Amino acid sequence: MDGLLICRYLWSAFFLLWLAWALRTKPTQTRESGRSRAPYLLLTIAGFYLLFSHRFPAAWLYRQTLPGEPWLAAAGVILTAAGLALAVWARLHIGSNWSGTVTVKVGHELVRSGPYRSVRHPIYSGILLAVIGTAIERRQICGLLAIALIYGSFLLKSRIEERYMAATFGTAYEEYRHATGSLIPRFWH
Repeated sequence: MDGLLICRYLWSAFFLLWLAWALRTKPTQTRESGRSRAPYLLLTIAGFYLLFSHRFPAAWLYRQTLPGEPWLAAAGVILTAAGLALAVWARLHIGSNWSGTVTVKVGHELVRSGPYRSVRHPIYSGILLAVIGTAIERRQICGLLAIALIYGSFLLKSRIEERYMAATFGTAYEEYRHATGSLIPRFWH
């Protein structure tokens, strides 16, 4: 079976699971504005379009960046699966505090278990790892651009989240922030 097709199936299953889980969250207390959300949302949409579309007006986006080695294809599928598994693990730990937008939930808790012990945004870390895996499998310039756009999106969104969490949890969040990495796990303090 084609590795890119396997990646598409993995992403589809992830998306369906995410939709089902989105129905079970706490009520929202505070939400960011649409104006705040627009930049990172546009970057995310553009990134995923580049990652999965086969309709680009510019032929240079199709240029190969990696050789068609079987081990690279396998590595791409493995990284995609591992990244999505990390995001699912993180989503299980954050539970009903999760939201697709930057929000503070009613009764919001500062989660520091599971992957949140080492990284503050493990869902983004997992999705980014999966994007890298799928881009390796795709082996085209459009995949590299997708990585850059989605990484930029997560940087913007995580900065907004950091402000909301600092305002909500104060000193406890600052201590947590200094003890963990943002997108890359920190195993030392």
